[in-house]
Amino acid sequence: MLIQEYQAKRILKALGIQTPEGYLAESPEQIIKICKALGSPAVLKAQILSGGRGQAGGILLAREPEEAESLARNLFGKRLITSQTGNRGLVVRKILVEKALNIKKECYLGLAVDREHETLLALVSREGGIQIEELSRQKPELIKIISFNPDEGMRPFQARQLAYFLELEEDLIKQLVSLLRNLSGFFIEKDLKLLEVNPLVLTESRLLVAADVKMEFDDCSLERHQDISGLLDFSDDSEEEMEARNFKLNYLRMEGNIGCLVNGAGLAMATMDIISHFGGQPANFLDIGGGVTEEAVNKAFEILISDDRVTSALVNIFGGIVRCDLVARGVVNCAERLGLKKPVVVRMEGTNVIEGQKILKESGLPFHLADDFEQAARLVVSLSGREK
Repeated sequence: MLIQEYQAKRILKALGIQTPEGYLAESPEQIIKICKALGSPAVLKAQILSGGRGQAGGILLAREPEEAESLARNLFGKRLITSQTGNRGLVVRKILVEKALNIKKECYLGLAVDREHETLLALVSREGGIQIEELSRQKPELIKIISFNPDEGMRPFQARQLAYFLELEEDLIKQLVSLLRNLSGFFIEKDLKLLEVNPLVLTESRLLVAADVKMEFDDCSLERHQDISGLLDFSDDSEEEMEARNFKLNYLRMEGNIGCLVNGAGLAMATMDIISHFGGQPANFLDIGGGVTEEAVNKAFEILISDDRVTSALVNIFGGIVRCDLVARGVVNCAERLGLKKPVVVRMEGTNVIEGQKILKESGLPFHLADDFEQAARLVVSLSGREK
Protein backbone atom coordinates (compact mmCIF):
# COMPACT_ATOMS: atom_id res chain seq x y z
CA MET A 1 0.00 0.00 0.00
CA LEU A 2 1.40 3.34 -1.12
CA ILE A 3 0.37 6.60 0.51
CA GLN A 4 0.48 10.13 -0.88
CA GLU A 5 3.51 12.35 -0.31
CA TYR A 6 1.60 14.82 1.86
CA GLN A 7 0.44 11.95 4.10
CA ALA A 8 3.98 10.59 4.40
CA LYS A 9 5.31 14.01 5.33
CA ARG A 10 2.76 14.36 8.11
CA ILE A 11 4.13 11.11 9.50
CA LEU A 12 7.70 12.41 9.25
CA LYS A 13 6.77 15.58 11.13
CA ALA A 14 5.24 13.47 13.91
CA LEU A 15 8.57 11.61 14.08
CA GLY A 16 10.43 14.89 14.53
CA ILE A 17 11.92 14.91 11.03
CA GLN A 18 12.20 18.21 9.13
CA THR A 19 10.09 18.64 5.98
CA PRO A 20 9.54 21.74 3.83
CA GLU A 21 6.88 24.14 5.03
CA GLY A 22 3.81 23.47 2.95
CA TYR A 23 0.05 23.01 2.67
CA LEU A 24 -2.34 20.87 0.65
CA ALA A 25 -4.57 22.50 -1.97
CA GLU A 26 -7.61 21.07 -3.73
CA SER A 27 -8.42 24.09 -5.93
CA PRO A 28 -6.53 26.87 -7.78
CA GLU A 29 -8.10 29.44 -5.46
CA GLN A 30 -6.44 27.81 -2.47
CA ILE A 31 -3.09 27.82 -4.27
CA ILE A 32 -2.71 31.61 -4.43
CA LYS A 33 -3.64 32.01 -0.74
CA ILE A 34 -1.09 29.37 0.27
CA CYS A 35 1.65 30.93 -1.85
CA LYS A 36 1.05 34.36 -0.35
CA ALA A 37 1.28 32.84 3.12
CA LEU A 38 4.46 30.86 2.33
CA GLY A 39 6.22 33.52 0.31
CA SER A 40 7.88 33.09 -3.07
CA PRO A 41 9.19 31.04 -4.73
CA ALA A 42 7.05 27.95 -4.14
CA VAL A 43 6.99 24.42 -5.49
CA LEU A 44 3.77 22.80 -6.75
CA LYS A 45 3.76 19.00 -6.42
CA ALA A 46 0.97 16.89 -7.95
CA GLN A 47 -0.25 14.29 -5.46
CA ILE A 48 -0.55 10.99 -7.33
CA LEU A 49 0.56 7.51 -6.29
CA SER A 50 3.49 7.32 -8.69
CA GLY A 51 7.13 8.21 -9.00
CA GLY A 52 8.50 10.08 -12.00
CA ARG A 53 6.18 13.06 -11.47
CA GLY A 54 8.87 15.60 -12.33
CA GLN A 55 9.49 14.17 -15.79
CA ALA A 56 5.72 14.07 -16.39
CA GLY A 57 5.26 17.77 -15.55
CA GLY A 58 3.84 17.15 -12.09
CA ILE A 59 6.41 19.20 -10.11
CA LEU A 60 6.59 22.90 -10.98
CA LEU A 61 8.38 25.97 -9.61
CA ALA A 62 6.37 29.17 -9.28
CA ARG A 63 8.14 32.49 -8.65
CA GLU A 64 5.00 34.47 -7.83
CA PRO A 65 1.56 33.56 -6.39
CA GLU A 66 -0.18 34.53 -9.65
CA GLU A 67 2.14 32.23 -11.61
CA ALA A 68 1.40 29.44 -9.13
CA GLU A 69 -2.34 29.86 -9.63
CA SER A 70 -1.95 29.75 -13.42
CA LEU A 71 0.21 26.63 -13.27
CA ALA A 72 -2.22 24.98 -10.87
CA ARG A 73 -5.20 25.56 -13.18
CA ASN A 74 -3.39 23.56 -15.86
CA LEU A 75 -2.34 20.87 -13.40
CA PHE A 76 -5.64 20.22 -11.61
CA GLY A 77 -7.61 17.55 -13.45
CA LYS A 78 -4.67 16.69 -15.68
CA ARG A 79 -3.98 13.00 -16.25
CA LEU A 80 -0.28 12.49 -15.58
CA ILE A 81 1.36 9.61 -17.40
CA THR A 82 4.62 8.53 -15.79
CA SER A 83 6.94 5.58 -16.26
CA GLN A 84 5.01 3.83 -13.46
CA THR A 85 1.35 4.56 -14.33
CA GLY A 86 1.08 3.00 -17.78
CA ASN A 87 -0.94 4.66 -20.53
CA ARG A 88 -3.93 5.10 -18.24
CA GLY A 89 -2.16 7.70 -16.12
CA LEU A 90 -3.47 9.22 -12.89
CA VAL A 91 -5.64 12.32 -12.44
CA VAL A 92 -4.30 15.20 -10.31
CA ARG A 93 -6.89 16.07 -7.66
CA LYS A 94 -4.61 17.52 -4.98
CA ILE A 95 -1.46 19.64 -5.08
CA LEU A 96 1.07 20.00 -2.27
CA VAL A 97 2.42 23.57 -2.21
CA GLU A 98 5.77 23.98 -0.46
CA LYS A 99 8.17 26.82 0.15
CA ALA A 100 11.23 26.36 -2.08
CA LEU A 101 14.35 25.29 -0.19
CA ASN A 102 17.79 26.90 -0.30
CA ILE A 103 19.68 23.74 -1.18
CA LYS A 104 23.35 23.22 -0.44
CA LYS A 105 23.53 19.46 -1.05
CA GLU A 106 21.21 16.58 -2.02
CA CYS A 107 21.48 12.96 -0.83
CA TYR A 108 19.40 9.80 -1.04
CA LEU A 109 18.21 7.68 1.88
CA GLY A 110 16.25 4.46 1.63
CA LEU A 111 15.05 1.56 3.79
CA ALA A 112 13.89 -1.72 2.26
CA VAL A 113 13.21 -5.39 2.92
CA ASP A 114 15.90 -7.82 1.77
CA ARG A 115 13.83 -10.94 1.15
CA GLU A 116 16.75 -13.00 -0.13
CA HIS A 117 18.67 -12.66 3.15
CA GLU A 118 15.60 -12.21 5.40
CA THR A 119 16.76 -8.92 6.82
CA LEU A 120 16.39 -5.15 6.33
CA LEU A 121 18.55 -2.79 4.30
CA ALA A 122 19.50 0.85 4.67
CA LEU A 123 20.88 2.65 1.61
CA VAL A 124 22.40 6.09 1.26
CA SER A 125 23.84 7.87 -1.75
CA ARG A 126 25.93 11.03 -2.08
CA GLU A 127 23.64 12.02 -4.96
CA GLY A 128 19.95 12.67 -4.46
CA GLY A 129 16.95 13.40 -6.65
CA ILE A 130 17.85 10.48 -8.89
CA GLN A 131 16.62 6.96 -9.60
CA ILE A 132 18.65 4.79 -7.25
CA GLU A 133 18.43 1.78 -9.59
CA GLU A 134 20.08 3.72 -12.40
CA LEU A 135 22.73 5.19 -10.10
CA SER A 136 23.60 1.72 -8.74
CA ARG A 137 24.44 0.63 -12.29
CA GLN A 138 26.33 3.73 -13.36
CA LYS A 139 28.04 4.93 -10.14
CA PRO A 140 27.91 2.17 -7.51
CA GLU A 141 30.78 3.82 -5.62
CA LEU A 142 28.37 6.60 -4.59
CA ILE A 143 26.11 4.17 -2.71
CA LYS A 144 26.55 2.49 0.67
CA ILE A 145 24.31 -0.33 1.90
CA ILE A 146 24.13 -1.90 5.33
CA SER A 147 21.95 -4.69 6.70
CA PHE A 148 20.25 -4.58 10.07
CA ASN A 149 18.17 -7.04 12.04
CA PRO A 150 14.47 -6.19 12.52
CA ASP A 151 14.58 -7.69 16.02
CA GLU A 152 17.40 -5.34 17.08
CA GLY A 153 16.68 -2.33 14.87
CA MET A 154 19.37 -0.10 13.44
CA ARG A 155 22.28 0.24 15.86
CA PRO A 156 23.85 3.68 16.47
CA PHE A 157 27.19 2.62 14.97
CA GLN A 158 25.41 1.53 11.76
CA ALA A 159 23.69 4.91 11.45
CA ARG A 160 27.05 6.64 11.98
CA GLN A 161 28.64 4.52 9.23
CA LEU A 162 26.03 5.80 6.79
CA ALA A 163 26.49 9.39 7.98
CA TYR A 164 30.28 9.22 7.60
CA PHE A 165 29.87 7.84 4.08
CA LEU A 166 27.87 10.94 3.16
CA GLU A 167 30.84 13.02 4.35
CA LEU A 168 28.77 15.08 6.76
CA GLU A 169 30.21 17.31 9.45
CA GLU A 170 29.89 16.36 13.10
CA ASP A 171 26.75 18.36 13.92
CA LEU A 172 25.05 17.01 10.79
CA ILE A 173 26.11 13.46 11.63
CA LYS A 174 24.11 13.78 14.87
CA GLN A 175 21.09 14.97 12.87
CA LEU A 176 21.33 12.06 10.42
CA VAL A 177 21.83 9.43 13.13
CA SER A 178 18.72 10.66 14.90
CA LEU A 179 16.78 10.73 11.61
CA LEU A 180 17.87 7.20 10.67
CA ARG A 181 17.04 5.78 14.06
CA ASN A 182 13.57 7.36 14.01
CA LEU A 183 12.85 6.18 10.47
CA SER A 184 14.13 2.64 10.98
CA GLY A 185 12.10 2.27 14.18
CA PHE A 186 8.96 3.42 12.37
CA PHE A 187 9.79 1.14 9.42
CA ILE A 188 9.85 -1.91 11.70
CA GLU A 189 6.92 -0.93 13.92
CA LYS A 190 4.53 -0.25 11.02
CA ASP A 191 5.66 -3.09 8.71
CA LEU A 192 6.86 -1.03 5.77
CA LYS A 193 8.17 -2.60 2.57
CA LEU A 194 9.93 0.52 1.29
CA LEU A 195 10.74 4.00 2.55
CA GLU A 196 12.64 6.51 0.41
CA VAL A 197 13.67 10.06 1.21
CA ASN A 198 14.76 11.37 -2.15
CA PRO A 199 16.19 13.88 -2.00
CA LEU A 200 17.31 14.36 1.57
CA VAL A 201 18.41 17.97 1.40
CA LEU A 202 21.07 19.85 3.33
CA THR A 203 19.91 23.47 3.40
CA GLU A 204 22.01 26.62 3.64
CA SER A 205 20.85 26.89 7.27
CA ARG A 206 22.46 23.48 7.97
CA LEU A 207 19.29 21.46 8.38
CA LEU A 208 18.62 18.01 6.93
CA VAL A 209 15.18 18.21 5.30
CA ALA A 210 13.11 15.44 3.67
CA ALA A 211 12.24 17.20 0.41
CA ASP A 212 10.37 14.20 -0.97
CA VAL A 213 9.33 10.89 0.58
CA LYS A 214 7.80 7.61 -0.54
CA MET A 215 6.24 5.10 1.85
CA GLU A 216 4.95 1.65 0.95
CA PHE A 217 3.36 -0.54 3.64
CA ASP A 218 2.83 -4.28 3.65
CA ASP A 219 -0.84 -4.86 2.77
CA CYS A 220 -0.92 -7.99 4.94
CA SER A 221 -0.16 -5.94 8.06
CA LEU A 222 -2.89 -3.33 7.68
CA GLU A 223 -5.34 -5.16 9.96
CA ARG A 224 -3.12 -4.35 12.91
CA HIS A 225 -2.32 -0.79 11.82
CA GLN A 226 -5.69 0.94 11.59
CA ASP A 227 -4.02 4.35 11.67
CA ILE A 228 -2.21 3.45 8.44
CA SER A 229 -5.04 1.61 6.68
CA GLY A 230 -7.15 4.74 7.13
CA LEU A 231 -4.79 6.55 4.75
CA LEU A 232 -5.82 4.40 1.77
CA ASP A 233 -6.72 6.55 -1.23
CA PHE A 234 -9.35 5.04 -3.54
CA SER A 235 -9.90 8.11 -5.73
CA ASP A 236 -8.08 6.62 -8.71
CA ASP A 237 -9.83 3.25 -8.55
CA SER A 238 -12.16 2.31 -11.40
CA GLU A 239 -15.75 1.23 -10.73
CA GLU A 240 -14.70 -2.38 -11.29
CA GLU A 241 -11.88 -2.09 -8.75
CA MET A 242 -14.25 -0.67 -6.14
CA GLU A 243 -16.79 -3.46 -6.71
CA ALA A 244 -14.06 -6.09 -6.48
CA ARG A 245 -12.75 -4.65 -3.23
CA ASN A 246 -16.23 -4.88 -1.66
CA PHE A 247 -16.11 -8.66 -2.26
CA LYS A 248 -12.45 -8.98 -1.16
CA LEU A 249 -11.31 -9.70 -4.71
CA ASN A 250 -7.98 -8.52 -6.09
CA TYR A 251 -8.69 -6.74 -9.37
CA LEU A 252 -6.50 -4.51 -11.51
CA ARG A 253 -7.57 -3.14 -14.88
CA MET A 254 -5.06 -3.53 -17.71
CA GLU A 255 -4.90 -2.57 -21.38
CA GLY A 256 -5.83 -5.78 -23.24
CA ASN A 257 -8.96 -7.62 -24.40
CA ILE A 258 -8.65 -11.07 -22.78
CA GLY A 259 -10.31 -11.36 -19.39
CA CYS A 260 -8.65 -13.49 -16.69
CA LEU A 261 -10.24 -15.03 -13.59
CA VAL A 262 -7.74 -16.97 -11.50
CA ASN A 263 -7.20 -18.12 -7.91
CA GLY A 264 -3.83 -17.13 -6.49
CA ALA A 265 -1.56 -14.22 -7.41
CA GLY A 266 1.22 -16.49 -8.69
CA LEU A 267 -1.11 -18.38 -11.01
CA ALA A 268 -2.67 -15.09 -12.12
CA MET A 269 0.72 -13.71 -13.14
CA ALA A 270 1.63 -16.96 -14.91
CA THR A 271 -1.71 -16.82 -16.75
CA MET A 272 -1.07 -13.29 -17.98
CA ASP A 273 2.45 -14.27 -19.04
CA ILE A 274 1.35 -17.24 -21.11
CA ILE A 275 -1.46 -15.26 -22.74
CA SER A 276 1.12 -12.64 -23.75
CA HIS A 277 3.48 -15.39 -24.94
CA PHE A 278 0.88 -16.63 -27.41
CA GLY A 279 0.17 -13.15 -28.75
CA GLY A 280 -2.75 -12.04 -26.56
CA GLN A 281 -3.06 -9.13 -24.16
CA PRO A 282 -4.68 -9.48 -20.72
CA ALA A 283 -7.51 -7.08 -19.90
CA ASN A 284 -7.12 -7.47 -16.15
CA PHE A 285 -5.54 -9.11 -13.15
CA LEU A 286 -8.34 -10.80 -11.17
CA ASP A 287 -7.43 -13.07 -8.26
CA ILE A 288 -10.40 -14.53 -6.38
CA GLY A 289 -8.15 -15.93 -3.63
CA GLY A 290 -8.53 -19.11 -1.60
CA GLY A 291 -11.38 -18.49 0.84
CA VAL A 292 -13.76 -17.17 -1.82
CA THR A 293 -17.55 -17.63 -1.67
CA GLU A 294 -19.87 -18.57 -4.51
CA GLU A 295 -21.35 -15.06 -4.33
CA ALA A 296 -17.88 -13.51 -4.75
CA VAL A 297 -17.14 -15.75 -7.75
CA ASN A 298 -20.45 -14.63 -9.24
CA LYS A 299 -19.42 -10.98 -8.82
CA ALA A 300 -15.90 -11.63 -10.15
CA PHE A 301 -17.26 -13.20 -13.33
CA GLU A 302 -19.73 -10.32 -13.71
CA ILE A 303 -16.90 -7.77 -13.52
CA LEU A 304 -14.93 -9.80 -16.03
CA ILE A 305 -17.61 -10.44 -18.63
CA SER A 306 -19.30 -7.02 -18.37
CA ASP A 307 -16.11 -5.29 -19.52
CA ASP A 308 -16.84 -4.07 -23.07
CA ARG A 309 -13.18 -4.45 -23.99
CA VAL A 310 -13.18 -8.18 -23.27
CA THR A 311 -13.66 -10.33 -26.40
CA SER A 312 -12.81 -13.67 -24.73
CA ALA A 313 -12.05 -14.81 -21.20
CA LEU A 314 -10.04 -17.47 -19.40
CA VAL A 315 -11.07 -19.00 -16.08
CA ASN A 316 -7.96 -20.75 -14.76
CA ILE A 317 -8.47 -22.56 -11.44
CA PHE A 318 -6.17 -24.80 -9.44
CA GLY A 319 -8.43 -26.07 -6.69
CA GLY A 320 -6.87 -26.39 -3.27
CA ILE A 321 -8.70 -24.51 -0.54
CA VAL A 322 -11.15 -23.22 -3.15
CA ARG A 323 -13.24 -25.99 -4.75
CA CYS A 324 -13.68 -26.25 -8.50
CA ASP A 325 -17.43 -26.99 -8.16
CA LEU A 326 -17.94 -23.81 -6.12
CA VAL A 327 -16.22 -21.74 -8.80
CA ALA A 328 -18.20 -23.49 -11.55
CA ARG A 329 -21.53 -22.74 -9.84
CA GLY A 330 -20.62 -19.08 -9.34
CA VAL A 331 -19.56 -18.70 -12.97
CA VAL A 332 -22.63 -20.52 -14.35
CA ASN A 333 -25.10 -18.60 -12.20
CA CYS A 334 -23.63 -15.30 -13.36
CA ALA A 335 -23.50 -16.40 -17.00
CA GLU A 336 -27.18 -17.43 -16.90
CA ARG A 337 -28.15 -14.17 -15.22
CA LEU A 338 -26.30 -11.97 -17.71
CA GLY A 339 -26.84 -14.07 -20.82
CA LEU A 340 -23.31 -15.12 -21.79
CA LYS A 341 -22.41 -14.18 -25.36
CA LYS A 342 -18.61 -14.13 -25.21
CA PRO A 343 -16.45 -17.26 -25.51
CA VAL A 344 -15.04 -18.39 -22.17
CA VAL A 345 -12.25 -20.93 -21.82
CA VAL A 346 -12.15 -22.86 -18.53
CA ARG A 347 -9.20 -24.87 -17.26
CA MET A 348 -9.67 -26.54 -13.90
CA GLU A 349 -7.52 -28.87 -11.80
CA GLY A 350 -7.65 -29.97 -8.19
CA THR A 351 -10.39 -30.27 -5.56
CA ASN A 352 -13.76 -31.41 -6.97
CA VAL A 353 -12.62 -30.89 -10.57
CA ILE A 354 -14.93 -33.62 -11.96
CA GLU A 355 -17.96 -32.03 -10.30
CA GLY A 356 -16.93 -28.59 -11.55
CA GLN A 357 -16.51 -29.73 -15.15
CA LYS A 358 -19.89 -31.48 -15.01
CA ILE A 359 -21.62 -28.28 -13.89
CA LEU A 360 -20.07 -26.37 -16.80
CA LYS A 361 -20.90 -29.03 -19.41
CA GLU A 362 -24.53 -29.38 -18.30
CA SER A 363 -25.11 -25.61 -18.28
CA GLY A 364 -25.54 -25.46 -22.06
CA LEU A 365 -23.53 -22.23 -22.11
CA PRO A 366 -20.61 -21.50 -24.50
CA PHE A 367 -17.80 -22.67 -22.22
CA HIS A 368 -14.70 -24.20 -23.83
CA LEU A 369 -13.06 -26.73 -21.49
CA ALA A 370 -9.29 -27.11 -21.78
CA ASP A 371 -7.21 -29.99 -20.42
CA ASP A 372 -4.02 -28.07 -19.69
CA PHE A 373 -2.59 -24.59 -19.20
CA GLU A 374 -0.98 -24.19 -22.63
CA GLN A 375 -4.04 -25.43 -24.51
CA ALA A 376 -6.24 -23.01 -22.55
CA ALA A 377 -3.99 -20.05 -23.33
CA ARG A 378 -3.73 -20.85 -27.04
CA LEU A 379 -7.50 -21.28 -27.28
CA VAL A 380 -8.46 -18.07 -25.47
CA VAL A 381 -6.05 -16.05 -27.63
CA SER A 382 -7.50 -17.65 -30.77
CA LEU A 383 -11.06 -16.88 -29.66
CA SER A 384 -10.13 -13.29 -28.87
CA GLY A 385 -9.38 -12.61 -32.53
CA ARG A 386 -5.76 -11.62 -31.87
CA GLU A 387 -3.84 -14.82 -32.40
CA LYS A 388 -0.12 -14.49 -33.06
